[in-house]
Amino acid sequence: MITGDVTSKGEIHLDGYVQGDIHCISLVLGENARLEGNVVAEKVVIGGRLIGSVQARLVTLQAKSRVEGDLFHQSLAMEHGAYFEGKSCRSKEVLERQGALGDQPATKPQLVTEKRGDKPSTTPTQSLLEAGWTYRGVGEDS
Repeated sequence: MITGDVTSKGEIHLDGYVQGDIHCISLVLGENARLEGNVVAEKVVIGGRLIGSVQARLVTLQAKSRVEGDLFHQSLAMEHGAYFEGKSCRSKEVLERQGALGDQPATKPQLVTEKRGDKPSTTPTQSLLEAGWTYRGVGEDS
């Protein structure tokens, strides 16, 4: 379980539980994964449960996915059996228009650290993800 925002310069494969926002190049949300937060990425594949919004060029909702939130995308694919409750908005400039990735090109997300007081806060998990590691936790039933 991760509580807090997660940022990565690469791909994240999540099979556990995160309560916070995720910024990365690519996110794969496994069937047993649960995310309560917003996602900003180039590509998002959802197989588990997401409560929050997604801003991505390519979004895929797999058959066992359950999404409650808004999707902002260039391309959206939904497999038979996927559950989606929210608003879908197609836009060619989804990441740039939303300012989701800052001033950098869409393929290189800007690193974001949460500040508490004057000191930036980075968890050990965030540091590993920023170094290119992949998080694979133990999933919870949704």
